[in-house]
Amino acid sequence: MTRFYSVELDNRDRGSFVCGNDKIDHYFQCVIKQDVKRDYAACYVLVERESERLAGFYTLSSSGVPLTELPPELVRKLPRYPSVPAVLIGWLARDRSFAGEGVGTLLLYDAFTRLSRSPVGAYAVFVDAIDEKAIAFYRSFGFISFSNRSSSLFLPLATIRSLVAES
Repeated sequence: MTRFYSVELDNRDRGSFVCGNDKIDHYFQCVIKQDVKRDYAACYVLVERESERLAGFYTLSSSGVPLTELPPELVRKLPRYPSVPAVLIGWLARDRSFAGEGVGTLLLYDAFTRLSRSPVGAYAVFVDAIDEKAIAFYRSFGFISFSNRSSSLFLPLATIRSLVAES
């Protein structure tokens, strides 16, 4: 049995969740339920099986990326629509009490697994990294920076499906 499981955000207490970034903590503790209710985001939480503590969360939202922001070598292979269908991982954070335990990786792979099984068309997944540490985290999984926004990164869904199939 694995140590963690993931579920859609439910009514469990989020008040004790602290990742160390006040903006993310406030969003998860006070705002996330409104975004889910309005269908702005889907939220999934990673829960420690034994204690039922929230180890982390992430959100997924549909989005689009302007075709002009992708690298030219990718654009040549894509239809000439103004934007490319994409999914935004809007927020991803782990509780600081789980630091160093690979929770960030588990959250990202949980998102990858959900997205690779989704019947909704999307070319890529993208993120807006909050700082240099987050940029390095996403790059370690193969995410590529947009040409005009270094803190915004993307990964084609075909690559994600390959990663999920390998794991």
